[in-house]
Amino acid sequence: MIEAVVFDMDGLLVDSEPLWQNARVEAFEPGELRWTDADQERVMGQSTRGWALMIADKLDHKYSLEEIIDRVIGQMVEYYHQRVPLLPGAREVIELLKGRYRLGLASGAPYRLLNAVLESAGWTGVFAEVLSSDDLQRGKPAPDIYLEITRRLGVPAWRIAVFEDSANGIIAAHEASNRVIAVPSHYFNPPADALQKAALVLPTLSEFTLDMLERL
Repeated sequence: MIEAVVFDMDGLLVDSEPLWQNARVEAFEPGELRWTDADQERVMGQSTRGWALMIADKLDHKYSLEEIIDRVIGQMVEYYHQRVPLLPGAREVIELLKGRYRLGLASGAPYRLLNAVLESAGWTGVFAEVLSSDDLQRGKPAPDIYLEITRRLGVPAWRIAVFEDSANGIIAAHEASNRVIAVPSHYFNPPADALQKAALVLPTLSEFTLDMLERL
């Protein structure tokens, strides 16, 4: 029986992948950083330090990690102040589950952005636990973030359903022994071997119903 439900944020609840891609380029001089779709897919779910290191390497360490992070996160905050683009079904699934299950949020995004989204979406206080992989040594696909939020929720791992969109996230939750509901990113569709680790695969959050949790 499922007792708690944990959500990723970027690419699952928030249509943020195009914003992240733009922010990483626009944070620097025009043409200074070449950031490809493959780069974007590689860093999905990683900690802030993880993607900042990758940018630093691409720019031959012209900037410190602190400056890279400040520039990119600052750009993302500007975007979120204008509008947080929730994905179809995101608001509905949270409304459906809150009050019925303990909810958690486990994201590679830093707390500055997590809090901006929660405030803008009206979700402050909805999640019992909010965790950024910046608190941990390893980001997804390592299972650390799901092991830790499982510990904080105080629920056995196999009684936690995790909603994830990326291959890195699906692998991380599966390795933590959580039950994974995959909602594949329409930007970077996870490969078949990653999707096979999910207990359930949905085309969008809008397709989710309560009875699906009972069948996990």
